[in-house]
Amino acid sequence: MDNEILQALRARKSVRVFTDEPVTPDERVAILQAAFQAPTAGNQQLYTILDITDPALKATLADLCDHQPFIEKAKLCLVFLADCRRWPRAYRAAGVAAPRDPGPGDLLLAMADACIAAQNAVTAAESLGIGSCYIGDVLENAEAMRKALALPSHVVPACMVVFGRPTDQQKARKKPVRFREEAVVCENTYRDRTEAQLREDFTLRGADLPEFDFDRYLQAFCQRKYDSDFSREMSRSAAVYLKDFM
Repeated sequence: MDNEILQALRARKSVRVFTDEPVTPDERVAILQAAFQAPTAGNQQLYTILDITDPALKATLADLCDHQPFIEKAKLCLVFLADCRRWPRAYRAAGVAAPRDPGPGDLLLAMADACIAAQNAVTAAESLGIGSCYIGDVLENAEAMRKALALPSHVVPACMVVFGRPTDQQKARKKPVRFREEAVVCENTYRDRTEAQLREDFTLRGADLPEFDFDRYLQAFCQRKYDSDFSREMSRSAAVYLKDFM
């Protein structure tokens, strides 16, 4: 089965090098409007979107987000915040005497809302020929990030997305292979993959990599990502944000 939307979803890949061509005001509006139309829990839109237009702030974010200079060069930079403040403040404004404080469930729901809205924005941008890249590192450096973005309690950065038109090199770059269905879909209940299945899953996923070796690849990836300083910092910062919800 195939159609234009399925083709676009398969073709979409992260873009980290942009041309100098701007994202037009009309394109910006279309991207944001697409975000607003995303599925949302109870039609609450439990997110706030920061449109980062200040070059100095964009440079600060690039530095705080694991020192990634391409963020500065993006033509549109949106930070999607899980916002657990808007509705309780509205409840109080409507005369609700003592609405409960937001809890972990509220945060997880808001994080989902924010990320779903972000993906709608990404898909809309792709349809306009505009590339994008998710920046998960926005969760790092909680104290400095809170200061830079003036984040009050119960507001947490879910993700940042940068946008711009891809260079020819980026258009030609091959999209990394994804896991096959068997590796990620379970019927009805969760089941661990066996070690043999994991080896097969990762070997098939790494088929386009030169001389793929399961052991060397996983050991190096663990050191570079999962066990890295930035990954540990992200977990530390997430714990800082979670204190508001416990």
